[in-house]
Amino acid sequence: MKRKTLILLSFLTLSFSMASCGKEDTPDTPPAPDTETVADTETESPEDIGLQEVESREGMYRSELTNEWIDEELKDQRPIAVMVDNETIALPHYGLTEADVVYEMMNSTANGRITRLMALVKDWETLEQFGSIRSARPTNFLLAAEWNAMLVHDGGPVYIDDYVKQPYTNNLSGGFSRIKNGKPTEYTEYICTGDLDKRIDAYGYSTEYNDYYEGEHYNFTSETNPIDLSTVSSSIEANEISLPFPHNKSMLTYDEETQLYYYSEYGKDHIDPQNDNAQLCFKNVLLQNCNYMEFDDHGYMMFYIINTGRQGYYITNGHAIKVTWEKTSATSPTRYYDESGNEITLNTGKTYIGIVPDDNWNSLSIE
Repeated sequence: MKRKTLILLSFLTLSFSMASCGKEDTPDTPPAPDTETVADTETESPEDIGLQEVESREGMYRSELTNEWIDEELKDQRPIAVMVDNETIALPHYGLTEADVVYEMMNSTANGRITRLMALVKDWETLEQFGSIRSARPTNFLLAAEWNAMLVHDGGPVYIDDYVKQPYTNNLSGGFSRIKNGKPTEYTEYICTGDLDKRIDAYGYSTEYNDYYEGEHYNFTSETNPIDLSTVSSSIEANEISLPFPHNKSMLTYDEETQLYYYSEYGKDHIDPQNDNAQLCFKNVLLQNCNYMEFDDHGYMMFYIINTGRQGYYITNGHAIKVTWEKTSATSPTRYYDESGNEITLNTGKTYIGIVPDDNWNSLSIE
């Protein structure tokens, strides 16, 4: 499914496309209303971009999620996508620093538009404690499907039922370890050592990529030749990103020394007790402007995550550029394009993806 030798990439001259290694016919997805498009009015492209080295290491390969070197035995293993409660009472989160990609998105139009996290983990057999786990929404099934990930959650509203039944869906709902932490029951469920093997066996799922996997998401550059967005004339400085999530007021702050973005919410650093209270951080930040629909008066909603021509930002190493994004089916990867229409290249490392409601987009702050 993936090549052992990485191909030399050039962001200036090539427009990348990812060949599908899944089924030719995309499985049917429950219908959603028409998508809304946003015109891309600027045409400048990055002036300088890194090249992916042609390199190999014995017994290792570059992760399709981060481009970091990991054990070659993991090459065909599917990731998991874990729903993590983001209410203040659920903190601290355990194991989040072990995630490769973390999504944050509005989970409900109620409760100050509270967000929930969805964390993708490739090497999930090493997890000792992860969570706490909460329910899923339709959007999460569509995002997990594009990674061919097994969605880990604990139930959800009736609106997920059609998505649970889809052939591209493999989900693990409930039945994980309960840890006595003095909190209400809904905040006590975690993935602990051995849980995933038991649950996957019980469902009869394959742990290897299947026919619904459409291939790697991102074009990456190597650590030795990083992307420098400061050379793009239309780029802006991005040292502090304030997300327009009114309930938890999440922020990403750039550290010039480590060249990483550090996550905080509720006015505090987001730390991980599972890993020596390390703060959650990322090399890449992707922000997506997305419209949504409300199902009822209880705040249940979903994003129109299958969409085209929507606005966004790619942020890395202290600078941001405008992008547009598209996702054309449940199983197709989300693609991001620069202002010249070329697919972007990411720096090697972990990625934060913020799904921002379109009616809050103008409240996003990048400074």
